[in-house]
Amino acid sequence: MRAILHATERLKSGIMDDDTIYHICDRKAWQEAASTSGYRGTETDRRDGFLHFSTRDQVRESAAKHLRGIEGLVLLVVDPALLGEDLKWEKSRGGALFPHLYGPLSAAAVLSERDLPLGDDGRHVFPDDV
Repeated sequence: MRAILHATERLKSGIMDDDTIYHICDRKAWQEAASTSGYRGTETDRRDGFLHFSTRDQVRESAAKHLRGIEGLVLLVVDPALLGEDLKWEKSRGGALFPHLYGPLSAAAVLSERDLPLGDDGRHVFPDDV
């Protein structure tokens, strides 16, 4: 059974700080969806039934594990407080809690978009503040 905590429960429990969460996706797909009723995720997200997010401590490893070598990606910096009850924190890799969004991502919740260029090693080059 997966451990699920709603964002409000995480706030009350002290598990979640006021930090942002991150989603990585194809820039063109995000730009097309951002002006509609919301972004519904990658093929993997749609198959799993939720949008995969990562915390600041998780995002680099997630990108290296799942997206290495893929060009044209954007890092979405998201305010978890604006996602409401559709945001759940579930145990995943190594028992760590990962944020998952069970609904579309509204452009209003995205604080910024950052390009993720590839380095010579095929890993994405993250901004210094992430």
